[in-house]
Amino acid sequence: MLLDGRQPDAIAQAAQALADGRLLGLPTETVYGLGADADNATAVARIFSAKGRPNNHPLIVHVAGSTEADWWPAVQHYATDVPDFALRLMRAFWPGTLTLILPRRHTVGAVAAGGQNSIGLRCPSHPMAQAVLHAARGHGVWGVAAPSANRFGRVSPTTAAHVLSEFEGVLNDTELCVLDGGPCDVGIESTIVDASRGRPVLLRPGMLTPAQIEAVCGQPLQQRDEQAPRASGTLESHYAPQAKVRLMDAAQIQSALDLLGADARHIAIYSRGRVRSPSQHLRLRAMPADAATCAQELFAVLRAFDDAGVKLIWIETPPPAPEWDGVRDRLQRAAA
Repeated sequence: MLLDGRQPDAIAQAAQALADGRLLGLPTETVYGLGADADNATAVARIFSAKGRPNNHPLIVHVAGSTEADWWPAVQHYATDVPDFALRLMRAFWPGTLTLILPRRHTVGAVAAGGQNSIGLRCPSHPMAQAVLHAARGHGVWGVAAPSANRFGRVSPTTAAHVLSEFEGVLNDTELCVLDGGPCDVGIESTIVDASRGRPVLLRPGMLTPAQIEAVCGQPLQQRDEQAPRASGTLESHYAPQAKVRLMDAAQIQSALDLLGADARHIAIYSRGRVRSPSQHLRLRAMPADAATCAQELFAVLRAFDDAGVKLIWIETPPPAPEWDGVRDRLQRAAA
């Protein structure tokens, strides 16, 4: 079932679906999520089943709130301890693209947390997501567990149409409804910071830079270590299209095209630098020069290449600047 988010009753229908234990394709500013009531173990288990996701790979729980007074009760519902630096991060970046891993209250969210004693919480800024989360709160839904609404390991969805195509033949209208909130503004998943061990540890880069996080924390942001809890989107291979992805610098791309000449075919190229080829069978797409614009379109571009039936996707490696960390992370995992 596709709900037009512009219609006056769409939010109420979406919230009711969550309260009824159904799955919801939920628009956020990052990507579309496949959501369920985080405290409904049966509904959350359906997320894992529909995605083909290992049930020990934790989900992020989304909570409502435009102010601390709004989101703090939900944080207390799920977490037993919030370090001072984590609270500062919430105040600075919520609602927004930051997920925090916190010690989990043992009576809630066990299935969503993949059985861990920690849980990931995020307060999204997308107005439709906020409207649904607020309406669902009225039905007793404290939070919505919502990984990206795609089959496990594949390219994340940034439109409602992407969600529908992912689960066609997997979920029917009685099991899934999708709220159409338009294309996602950010386009890649949230930054994840582990705050469950008394110090900030970066588990997944996003559009927030380490410098931004450290400025709020007042302490260094450490890198993921062996003791880090499991977190969404941190497997070596992830975000992968059907076609084989290879990261190359601009010179390598041009050299490969020169070698293939007019025989080059079944190849898509996504690069900032201009490339030349006598072949008429290539798919060429210019990569934006700024990280935010690239992130916004990245997953849609990969999906479009797949839809065109290419076998290889050659992508120019993003610049080493911190603002490109999130895009680079997604591409490295797609290429793995």
